[in-house]
Amino acid sequence: MSKGLLIDITKCIGCRSCETACKTQNGLPETTDTDLTASTYTRVMEVGNHFVRKMCHHCVNPTCVSVCPVGAMKKTASGPVVYDQDMCIGCRYCMAACPFQIPRYEWNSAFPRVRKCIMCKDRVAGGLPTACAEACPTGATSFGERDDLIREARERIRKEPDKYVNQIYGFNEVGGTGVMFISDVPFEKLGFRVDLLKEPLPELTWNVLEKIPKVVGVGSTLLFGIWWITNRREEVKRAEAEENEKKNDH
Repeated sequence: MSKGLLIDITKCIGCRSCETACKTQNGLPETTDTDLTASTYTRVMEVGNHFVRKMCHHCVNPTCVSVCPVGAMKKTASGPVVYDQDMCIGCRYCMAACPFQIPRYEWNSAFPRVRKCIMCKDRVAGGLPTACAEACPTGATSFGERDDLIREARERIRKEPDKYVNQIYGFNEVGGTGVMFISDVPFEKLGFRVDLLKEPLPELTWNVLEKIPKVVGVGSTLLFGIWWITNRREEVKRAEAEENEKKNDH
């Protein structure tokens, strides 16, 4: 069965223990990032008098996976959407396709990668909760089977209808997500997208692609390959030049 996270915004106190645990688990450097970056996979954002976690939503049917031309993005059977840097060609289609604008790129690296939360796939595979859920002191982040989390969310809303908005964000947005939220205020007031379709976006992608002749796909792939090689060389040159400038400044 597919694992997931339930984030109860009413319980988050902004301690950012989840951020610290995430960086420790993934070997990421301490930063002062105010948003997601290539070295910050989850961020607690202060919106009015609420604290809202921002991270990969681990869609049930991910668009990033469907648009990746080389299979660098994968949806695992256990739930996490993971990334294989050895297969990645740097096209960044995943970044453009993500309805939540989550993946980040290592722009300053000579050999850049796409970076995002992978829902602690090794911990999950070993039967452990995610590092962020384990570190949360208030129960704002719960880890478990997605179906169980949905039942838990519904039960909380049923027991306290005056406290919670009658919505589980992520239950059916873009076909459903592995990371879901419940809140005491409408989600649009917290910066969540509420204009998303309820059906999986990859279905729309394939409905369009299947109408395109295969020869067009082959030609596009060849042209993309030429474009990528040319631009990749330029990116490396720029990165090397910037690195040399930094060394000369010191």
